[in-house]
Amino acid sequence: MDRYINAPIDNEIVNSLKAGDCVYITGTIYTARDAAHKRMYEAIKNGENIPFELKNNIIYYLGPSPAREGQVIGSAGPTTSSRMDKYTPLLLEHGLKGMIGKGKRSDNVIESMHKNNAVYFAAIGGAGALLSKCIKKAEVIAYDDLGTEAIRKLEVENLPAIVVIDNKKNNMYESHK
Repeated sequence: MDRYINAPIDNEIVNSLKAGDCVYITGTIYTARDAAHKRMYEAIKNGENIPFELKNNIIYYLGPSPAREGQVIGSAGPTTSSRMDKYTPLLLEHGLKGMIGKGKRSDNVIESMHKNNAVYFAAIGGAGALLSKCIKKAEVIAYDDLGTEAIRKLEVENLPAIVVIDNKKNNMYESHK
């Protein structure tokens, strides 16, 4: 089923999403990859603030290529999600509601998604140039020393993704073998 949702998302939206739904996300989302996740994880563990409020937000596992002249952002394809798995449960406990990436998630992450009412979306790998057209504004907000792995605040319009794992642990990777 095609769904149009606005980010940030709340429990009502998360509860309405089912594995297999095609979604088009409009609103504010954030980017973070391995190094940024490690820094956020350590900051939370040390009782420090992180660069953005996790509650009800979506993180896109993205390290974009440099923007060409006249573009908001370069190629914006997803990175492999499992590299963030060791940090994800803590972020979910602090209110993260959605993640966009590619590939499988660990049992620990899936259990934490269920417990914390969150959803995992897959974006199409290899379609980064097309996905970048859905990004209307991109701003580095933290960890700019990480280059492409810096945290960015994105304004997106109809960013396409598929609900791969919903909050009830329905998992398209497992059910469509």
